[in-house]
Amino acid sequence: MNKLKNIIYVLGLSLAMIFTGCSDPDDEITSIDYDRLFSPTELKASIVNKTGVRFIWNTVPKAESYNIEVYDNASYEGTPVKSASVTASPSTIDGLIGDTKYWGRIQAVGSDIPDSKWSEVSFTTDINSVLLPIEIGDITTEVFTLRWKPGKNATKILVTPASGKAIEQAVTSAEISAGIAKVSGLTPSTEYTVVLYDGAQRIGLLDIKTLTEGTLFVYPDDDIASMISEAKEGGVFLLMPGTHTVATLNITKSIAIEAASSTDKPILLTTVIRPADGAALALKDLILDGTGSSGDQAIVYAEGEFGALSITGCEIMNYLKGTLYVSKATKIKSVTITNCLYHDIECNGGDFIDFRSGLAETFTFQNNTVYNSALARDLFRMDAGGSTNFPDITSIITIENNTFYKVCDGSSRRILYIRLANHEISFNKNIIAESQGHYTNQNATTIKERSQNNYFNAPNYTASTVVGAQNDTGSYTTVDPQFKDPANGDFTVGNLTLSAGDPRWLQ
Repeated sequence: MNKLKNIIYVLGLSLAMIFTGCSDPDDEITSIDYDRLFSPTELKASIVNKTGVRFIWNTVPKAESYNIEVYDNASYEGTPVKSASVTASPSTIDGLIGDTKYWGRIQAVGSDIPDSKWSEVSFTTDINSVLLPIEIGDITTEVFTLRWKPGKNATKILVTPASGKAIEQAVTSAEISAGIAKVSGLTPSTEYTVVLYDGAQRIGLLDIKTLTEGTLFVYPDDDIASMISEAKEGGVFLLMPGTHTVATLNITKSIAIEAASSTDKPILLTTVIRPADGAALALKDLILDGTGSSGDQAIVYAEGEFGALSITGCEIMNYLKGTLYVSKATKIKSVTITNCLYHDIECNGGDFIDFRSGLAETFTFQNNTVYNSALARDLFRMDAGGSTNFPDITSIITIENNTFYKVCDGSSRRILYIRLANHEISFNKNIIAESQGHYTNQNATTIKERSQNNYFNAPNYTASTVVGAQNDTGSYTTVDPQFKDPANGDFTVGNLTLSAGDPRWLQ
């Protein structure tokens, strides 16, 4: 009986194949009609100008427009706080309240087919800050002066240390009128988060660090070299606005050199900084101008073992050989470079970041912009000599969210000339534009992560024909960033679909 069933099944299948094969070509299915539009996919929301939101989605076939609605509740009940009908992705909704969570949704609309179902996303706007810049003298060892727009209502100030008890202080009517309030009882050399409230709404947020006991203010006519040579361990030097001309700063203790005012950055002119064995160094909100210097790199390390190097919010320019030179048996605990501008670094006789016989246990280069630099040299160089001298160290290298414009302008030039025996590189969400260089042609270079980078007029990062080239074959884009004015150092991104590069330029 089972055999008979099998014979009938095979016969039926054969007849079905015969009739299918003989069908009229005009009866073949060439398209599928659906009963409604597809919903938009890959919906994302990003905050712009603190209280606006930009929606980006994949467009839908046959959609002629899109409905956007923004609600203040997750159930989408009541009337939307904002709504719009748009025709293209991306689209921006402005005029929301700062520091508020919203729920947005988008629907595809067509003329001869029912609308799609909604696609949803949630987001939180940034604080629409009313705070004014910190002035010189506003931060002491135990007191902080908070400033905001005079007359703007505020109810309380909350000052919270990284550990320990927060200080909460009510705002008086006199302080509201003046837009000034003082918070006392702070601890020296301590980081705090300061929040200004108007009811439950945060209207100001900033991080501060109280001064260290013995912090010195340095004026342009002071002998800064002598002051630093006499520094105590952990000393902090706050440079007043103006030009501080000094050829060499020898760093023999672990110190910090910072701007007294981050809105009026002081200039260190012709300066080469030379850390000595054991020193840690923090540079913040400074302008280092190598014009007229000895021709060396901006920072030159001696042999030895060093604490952390931190460079934050600085502008470094006009150095002949490069920016950081480690040519001896030098181990640095960490190198962290963030929110900096580098430009017009010729690299004549050296590379932009140049480790020859030393290394950093961790190296982080994040949220920076580098332009018109290393045109005929490599950008990040870390030679095998570092591993020879420190064979037990695996150097962790992170290069993320940077904008590189007109660097390594030659097909033989490498962004990653890294030959340490033990290392891992993460190179993500960077923009490389107007560069004829390539990643690397070294077998020793270990790129662990490489994704979401954008290459514009930089063909050799994805298709170099150099022998041994490690091209990007993963997830990347090649769109024009539409920089606002790159010739004058303005890299504001006009292409709203782009989310890579130095965040300061994203709209």
